[in-house]
Amino acid sequence: MTMKLDHEDLNRLIEKISKSDIQEFSLEGEDFKLEIKRNLFDQNQFNNLVSNNSFDKQTIANQKSVNDNSSIVNEPQTPQVAPPGRSDLTDITSPMVGTFYRASAPGEEPFVEVGNIVKVGQTICILEAMKLMNEIESEFNAEIVEILVENGTPVEFGQVLMRVKQS
Repeated sequence: MTMKLDHEDLNRLIEKISKSDIQEFSLEGEDFKLEIKRNLFDQNQFNNLVSNNSFDKQTIANQKSVNDNSSIVNEPQTPQVAPPGRSDLTDITSPMVGTFYRASAPGEEPFVEVGNIVKVGQTICILEAMKLMNEIESEFNAEIVEILVENGTPVEFGQVLMRVKQS
């Protein structure tokens, strides 16, 4: 039996699947193959994860939104604000949401310590986002004056990670 699907039929099919509990769906025609795989959170799993702080709330909310295509109301979060710094210091902020690591692997020496002098392009930390390790490099020659984030801590976009004195 030959089956023809136009764009409208496909859109209706995808919409019906997205509103169902179907987690995997596969359809093959003469000139196409459609595979849909979803990882659905039920609301109880979501609430347990958030209340147990197993994951960053924003990450779970984003994951749920992507996986489920449903709207979600995020709880207001109090952003972690760095204490006010000296006017002679420059803030190094996080370019993304992720997990802050001071070293390339557990047990390894940290990339930088307070008092170290860094050069432009030198790796100062790693931010892990979606299982990718992103090396963050210094944008200027400077001395590390403060490291404001603990190793293994989730960070937000724009959060101050370190303060440096440019040289």
